[in-house]
Amino acid sequence: MNTLMENAESMKIGSVDFVSPSEIRVLLDLDAPSDVALNAGTPRPFPRVNTYVLVPAEGGFLVAQIEWITIERAQFPKRRGMQDFGVLDLPYPLRKMSVIPIGVLHEKWHECIAWATYEFSRGIEVFPTVGDPVLLPTRNQLRYIVESGSNRRVHIGVSPLAGNAKVAIDPDRLFGRHLAVLGNTGSGKSCSVAGLIRWSIEAAKKEKKAGTSGTRFIILDPNGEYATSFSDMENVRIYGVEKNESAHIEQLNIPIWLWNTAEWVSFAQASGKAQKPTLVQALRCVRDGQIEVAPTYRAEMRRFLRSLVAISTVEYNSGTPWGIYAKTKGFFMKIKKWKEGMQASDVCTEDESAALLALNEYLEELITPRDEPYAPCDFGKEEVKKLISLLKTAHYAFGGSDEDVLPIDADTPRPFTGADFLRSLEANADLMGTSEYVETMLMRIKTLLSDAKLKPVISAESDITLESWLAQYICPSDDTGSSITIIDLSLLPAELVHIVTAVMARITLEALQRYRRAYHGATLPTVLVMEEAHTFIKRYRDDVENVDASAMCTRVFEKIAREGRKFGLGLVLSSQRPSELSPTVLSQCNTFLLHRLSNDRDQELVSKLVPDNLRALLRELPSLPSRNAILLGWATELPVMVRMNHLHDDFRPRSDDPGYWDAWTNSKSGVIWKEISDVWQENARGSSEDLSFLD
Repeated sequence: MNTLMENAESMKIGSVDFVSPSEIRVLLDLDAPSDVALNAGTPRPFPRVNTYVLVPAEGGFLVAQIEWITIERAQFPKRRGMQDFGVLDLPYPLRKMSVIPIGVLHEKWHECIAWATYEFSRGIEVFPTVGDPVLLPTRNQLRYIVESGSNRRVHIGVSPLAGNAKVAIDPDRLFGRHLAVLGNTGSGKSCSVAGLIRWSIEAAKKEKKAGTSGTRFIILDPNGEYATSFSDMENVRIYGVEKNESAHIEQLNIPIWLWNTAEWVSFAQASGKAQKPTLVQALRCVRDGQIEVAPTYRAEMRRFLRSLVAISTVEYNSGTPWGIYAKTKGFFMKIKKWKEGMQASDVCTEDESAALLALNEYLEELITPRDEPYAPCDFGKEEVKKLISLLKTAHYAFGGSDEDVLPIDADTPRPFTGADFLRSLEANADLMGTSEYVETMLMRIKTLLSDAKLKPVISAESDITLESWLAQYICPSDDTGSSITIIDLSLLPAELVHIVTAVMARITLEALQRYRRAYHGATLPTVLVMEEAHTFIKRYRDDVENVDASAMCTRVFEKIAREGRKFGLGLVLSSQRPSELSPTVLSQCNTFLLHRLSNDRDQELVSKLVPDNLRALLRELPSLPSRNAILLGWATELPVMVRMNHLHDDFRPRSDDPGYWDAWTNSKSGVIWKEISDVWQENARGSSEDLSFLD
């Protein structure tokens, strides 16, 4: 039996007319199909832009994608052996097309079964020459082109341009190198995201081995679209601003002690000169685990002295005591404040009293000559060294140790209450002489901690621990099944939504980093899904002094995009405005699922993400119907048009267009605003509740 290579004449539709590294032009035969091809085994539309053709090559076929088709008017070709009898030749339409080479389809003929199999690979080693035949691929060849690649474990749709060949992906490639799902509102991107999660979980369940852990997805949902998308699945946890038992929504809790320095600084809008250092020092003190419900004099003095040691050491290293007048004056005012808190008590031991006495005498020695009118306020290095030494001696006398005076990590997630944090802020402001500069920041934090609507979300008074929080929001310690965590951010105030998003993403990354360290290089693969990514991962200016919450949130995702892969954290971004996304994050996405994009800026940006010779496929972006998308990048051997699998209406994200006509024509009772307004006003009224706990 002849091979397909030998029978290629029956599949011939034209010949190569022009060759370059980026383009091949083809002159179609006069008898080539003009509408439907019947020589490919089954009827198939031809020619069509972005479909595939073949050029015979050594060991197989060169695969090319049709870029454009045109008609060129030319004289009717003279037919061999025939006379025209003096008839005038009129212009005749010759059809030409341009194709883009994308790879090679290697043929392997099996004599025993008289059947050929193929293997597709990207890249071209040898280009064809002028005159080479151009063939129409069979349905079987199309299947091998589109369905190429290994570990194609998750079926996501079919390719309408390749005879509805199945499109499947390797989850390791799709999620391991970050995925961007881009498209206009109503193009089907939310359904695609929900489908990718669902189909991946279903495929994993079929192949799941006993004793293995399952899939983990964390969905950050700013519009509350995914609450019902996985209602039929197990181990789905939904967290929202307000608990709703009927909707199976649990109370979201991102306690304030999980926030790091950058998140606190951005929320409090702390300035870099006075407010930020005070805030950082307050966080260090409140996280040290030494705060007591009813602190004793000895414990308070030990903590006070420890803070003084830390502050004076920082001042010494920065050279403040012997710098310009403004700085030396500031250090002088600080030690005057310190001396006021050095009063001994009747409960002091002999050693404690002696240490305080020596410290007070030396402080008096430093203060007296500098307290005169017009006296210089600068200090010598040896003077400050001696002060630090006496502070350490007094600290040791009250039970302190060398470990206590080491710098405390301000970002260590150790629990503390809002009241403890405020006391620490006020105390450190007094110690550092910045009380008058932190009043605005203090009021902003007090307002946050007293808001009745936000208190359940950020409350630190609950008995939740770091261990229980990780088990609750990332995955239970004994969980071996699929896990989906949905964070509904739809009712969070604008000033807090970026903070909560950043904390959730950052803690997830840091937890996986520590998992890898604890388990000797093993990873806990987790996928973080960010809906409406353009809202949280926006372009920002990096030359501004104070970073706001939006820019801080973007920086968290930039770190995940750069480093998440090696720790097992994959990123899925869904956005309708790719031009507004952070270029850093977008550049780290290795796979793109592109739905309809009509904005010219968005199209231009996307076109820069793919090689020049593949941009023809992207010209279809403005006209793609819903559910259709272009898959390109690391997760697929070649860019392919895909019609995504159907997602049942019950499991689609609630992002459908509003039904105006139905609302206009369907008679319904009027709107009852009382229930909405009562809840709304109660939340607002509750924000001014009793603040006595802050006093």
